[in-house]
Amino acid sequence: MWIWESVRHIYAFLAVIPVIPFAIIYWGYGAFVHDKKKAFMLAMDVTTALLVGCVAVLFDRIFGSSFGVYLIILVLLLLGGFIGNMQFRKRGSVDSKKVFRAVWRIGFLFMSALYVLFMFIGIGKVLLLPM
Repeated sequence: MWIWESVRHIYAFLAVIPVIPFAIIYWGYGAFVHDKKKAFMLAMDVTTALLVGCVAVLFDRIFGSSFGVYLIILVLLLLGGFIGNMQFRKRGSVDSKKVFRAVWRIGFLFMSALYVLFMFIGIGKVLLLPM
């Protein structure tokens, strides 16, 4: 039980400010491999997992719901269906690894934008609407 709680606390700590894990992974892995593109892609992939949780919590807090994580999963699944459909129409087959990677990296871009937007909205709600 303590292992689960420890993992949960570490995830929560890293997800609060996802720029820090992104930078650590980018510079650390980049120094190890000496390939900035691979380091950037790995940092994107890891940070996406952190952003999903953080954006879901921010969505739930701002809108007073508990649907945030389900909405994100739904949007990512729909995006995967659209990309898979386009790939099938173009090539006649679907490479699920490429579809997953594309959805995950597009998710990084959307989650990053939503993270910034929701942080501003959340900070604005706290400053403008005192408890």
